[in-house]
Amino acid sequence: MNSTALPSAAASTASRHPAARFAAPLLRHAPLVLFVLVILTFCILSPGFRTMSNVRNILVQSSSVAIVATGMTFVLLTAGIDLSVGAIMFVSAAVAGRLVLGGWIPGLEVIPVWLAVLLIVPLGLACGAVNALLIAGLRMMPFVVTLATLFVGRGLALHITETRALNLPPSFLAIGQSTVAGVPFPVLLLAAVLIVGQLLLSRTPFGRQLYALGNNPDAARKAGLPTTRLLAVVYLISGLCAALGGIVSVAQLGAVSPTFGNQREFAAIAAAVLGGTSLFGGRGSVLPGALLGAVLVQSVETGLNMIDADPYSYPVVVGAIIFLAVLIDRLRAARWT
Repeated sequence: MNSTALPSAAASTASRHPAARFAAPLLRHAPLVLFVLVILTFCILSPGFRTMSNVRNILVQSSSVAIVATGMTFVLLTAGIDLSVGAIMFVSAAVAGRLVLGGWIPGLEVIPVWLAVLLIVPLGLACGAVNALLIAGLRMMPFVVTLATLFVGRGLALHITETRALNLPPSFLAIGQSTVAGVPFPVLLLAAVLIVGQLLLSRTPFGRQLYALGNNPDAARKAGLPTTRLLAVVYLISGLCAALGGIVSVAQLGAVSPTFGNQREFAAIAAAVLGGTSLFGGRGSVLPGALLGAVLVQSVETGLNMIDADPYSYPVVVGAIIFLAVLIDRLRAARWT
């Protein structure tokens, strides 16, 4: 039997059924459709949701999650997962807070905020390198490795902060509150991360190889792609994005609490999946994917707050939306595989 006849037969079957013709584009653009439905719902329920000040607030509040979700997107494209991003956010914020407050390392006085932020970049890469070594180098399971580094990272951060809240100086808060040409700095940093991330995926051989690895790891290895290096790089990117997201988040909060970054890994995964990134690997994007998902999650939380919904319903509603996104992803995978 000619195998090439199967796709055409399926296509002809789809063309004979109006429901199939309607479902195909709906599944393909499901993240955007879901986003539009949520926004329209809250615009109808709350007139204040439509204001520019609220749009600005949503963008600023979702910036840290979107940055972390950008790194998570790279990991998910390989059908992997990084559960340690929340812990990396905590470690980065704790180290930065200790550095700007001083008295942490004997002989080291208070250092400028800009220097503390710069030092967070190699710290995020170092955290990502630990995951990369264990996953790409030793071929350990991503779920197990990142679950372990999640606990190690949170324990290390609690040790650094001595399980106390670190109240940061006003100079640190300027990172989260300052604007450039009227645009909040967190939004500018988010835009830079998104653009660089999307260019890496869509305009470089690295991005094309990443999609190939996620679609078919065995074929990628047989084709001679550097699969070990690809896996290592995505966890380095994830660690870096988590560190940057941690700095943005703590600059908005003004303090490093013992619960800082808790469950942020789930928010990042949710944002990536809601933006159309597949948990099965090989499909997804940073723009509009990670941004769309992060803004969607924040829009739901903001909208529920504006309509005075029961606070206990927030995780239920967000969870239901995530479940719907995963179900749609599974239907898409079943349809086009």
